[in-house]
Amino acid sequence: MEDSMRKHVLAISVFQWIITFLLMGIFFTIILLYLLFTSFWIIPLMYFTWLLIDWDTPMRGGRRVEWVRRWTIWKHFRDYFPIKLVQSAQLSPDRNYVLGCHPHGIFSASSFCNFATEGTGFSQIFPGIRPWLAILAGVFRLPVYRDYAMCAGAVPVSKDSLKYLLTCCGTGNAVFIVVGGAAESLQASPGEHTVTLSNRKGFVRLALENGADLVPVFSFGENDLYEQVRFSPDSWGWKLQLLFQKHVGFAPCLFKGTGVFGESSWGLNPFPRPLTTVVGRPIRVPHCPVPSEEEVAQYHTLYIDGLKSLFDEYKVSCGLSSSDTLNII
Repeated sequence: MEDSMRKHVLAISVFQWIITFLLMGIFFTIILLYLLFTSFWIIPLMYFTWLLIDWDTPMRGGRRVEWVRRWTIWKHFRDYFPIKLVQSAQLSPDRNYVLGCHPHGIFSASSFCNFATEGTGFSQIFPGIRPWLAILAGVFRLPVYRDYAMCAGAVPVSKDSLKYLLTCCGTGNAVFIVVGGAAESLQASPGEHTVTLSNRKGFVRLALENGADLVPVFSFGENDLYEQVRFSPDSWGWKLQLLFQKHVGFAPCLFKGTGVFGESSWGLNPFPRPLTTVVGRPIRVPHCPVPSEEEVAQYHTLYIDGLKSLFDEYKVSCGLSSSDTLNII
């Protein structure tokens, strides 16, 4: 009975995160707009006034709250899969870092747990390093949800926002970017090891411009959490996904998960499959305020080589076959 209750608690801890991700912004937007036309109009008026004053805060490092990052619910979230964070090399608090996270998966569950919470003990594994998870800038335009995201140490994935962290907040800052983004989420299916990286060089340029070391990060098992319905390239579903990807910044995916209590194959919860996130070895990057295309290409190649080496080194210990390869598109 106790084991059954624990499984339910773990499943609920993940379900609340998914519902928050999908609905929190929309919910509070509707509620606040509705209250404007009721006797409680002063509440949304005060909030929206404060929102205008506070509008640029996400671009200036946000407003992280360690108490939120250390909620017990994130340990339950970790144990549901479970998620493990592995350090392959020490990160010095005297440097800043730009870390690319791969693969995106459907919801990037491992990146959230490892770098937006203390669920896996990031601060103990990497003492002196402050993690910042870069997410869609649109999130920070949604009332209340923006404040919740900032509490976790999330920041907009924009050049100005990330440059501020790397130049105005001292050293020991680690900016985590899920490089593949929406395009990569469309490749997320069990057994797939495909990352969208060949033409993604903005994060390398960011590192060069600010003298931040590059670090590859790979989460083994991220693509195994859902079974995605894949559309053919000429179907309406595929065209709709590309349209959203281009104009909204994310691609709506049709996927199969499990129910909160494991009763359905079409639930929103991911399948409880192990996730191992390996933080690779840093690649030393010089400070080049105006890097040339050749310099960007050089360090982009070094980064890809580092990511491939990390994948090959840890794939067997993370449950993959020695014949599995990393496909970079």
